[in-house]
Amino acid sequence: MKTIGYAAHGVSEELVPYHFERRELRSNDVSIEILFSGICHSDLHTINGDWGDQPYPLIPGHEIIGKVVGVGADVKTFKVGDHVGVGCMVDSCQECKQCKGHEEQFCSNGFTATYGSKDRVDGSITQGGYSKHIVVREEFVVNVPKQLDISKAAPILCAGITTYSPLKKWNVTKGTRVGVIGLGGLGHMGVKLAVAMGAEVTVITRSKDKLESAKAIGAKGILVSTDASAMEKASNSFDFILDTVPVKHDFNIYTPLLDIDGSLVVVGQIGAMEEPQTLPLIFGRRRISGSLIGGVKETQEVLDFCAEHGILPEVETITALEINKAWESLQKSNPAHRYVIDMNSLNL
Repeated sequence: MKTIGYAAHGVSEELVPYHFERRELRSNDVSIEILFSGICHSDLHTINGDWGDQPYPLIPGHEIIGKVVGVGADVKTFKVGDHVGVGCMVDSCQECKQCKGHEEQFCSNGFTATYGSKDRVDGSITQGGYSKHIVVREEFVVNVPKQLDISKAAPILCAGITTYSPLKKWNVTKGTRVGVIGLGGLGHMGVKLAVAMGAEVTVITRSKDKLESAKAIGAKGILVSTDASAMEKASNSFDFILDTVPVKHDFNIYTPLLDIDGSLVVVGQIGAMEEPQTLPLIFGRRRISGSLIGGVKETQEVLDFCAEHGILPEVETITALEINKAWESLQKSNPAHRYVIDMNSLNL
């Protein structure tokens, strides 16, 4: 299938139109016309080479909402016309303990990423969602509930599952005292999901200006991390803290905020952090952990949860011509919304 996307041809280069071919349908494949594609901070890190060398030209994008336009002979779950989603993975070994336990993100043999990975069958490089079409193995496609606005739902496929999975794993429920560090693309989804679970949520931020934005999505208020007095007063006041900051930072200022047996879970920064101080960990039996997206089954679960509770990401819809401008904005700050590309603006 001949199609088009927006690709980078080198480290930190602007994205430009790129004509390429998607593979022919295999028996277990679903062919999708992409309607909306979210922009994730991971896209910037990958293209900028922050996580190592990349196989350019490369089309990023792993928050994908589209319409099924073709199915392989053995596909039973989807039919032409269905609205579906694709997240950060398009394949895994399906045989290891993790895959059989519906945690394909921890596949012992390594999952195949939506872009920048080698296809497990033919060795070609996967290309992502900033494109007009995609072909994906059936097991890695999810249904988009009819209650969700497809023009806004794409970020649930990454920002949604990335924050939902640890909230579930650490048993966040009614009455849990939750802190969310950062009110960006990940953080605002973490707030909305935790509130829907019944938690008492506080946004931990460097800016006093985030108060109204935090309250508007259900947080009870904010804690300003640059206010030493307020931080000291907030010691031991959280059961769980979700750290969504996407760059290197010092999480030592946050660990004393945890109550005994509390956990701080990092989902934003992949890479170096400031050296951890063990004193607050040892003297409070506190924990620092991490979490990586979620499996396909759990991704379907978060879509259904969002449909049930009326949760949608805060989005700014852009055209394909505005992709590089959006990237510039993300390089400078971490806005409390996700950019979503209307792929109808990308013409063959």
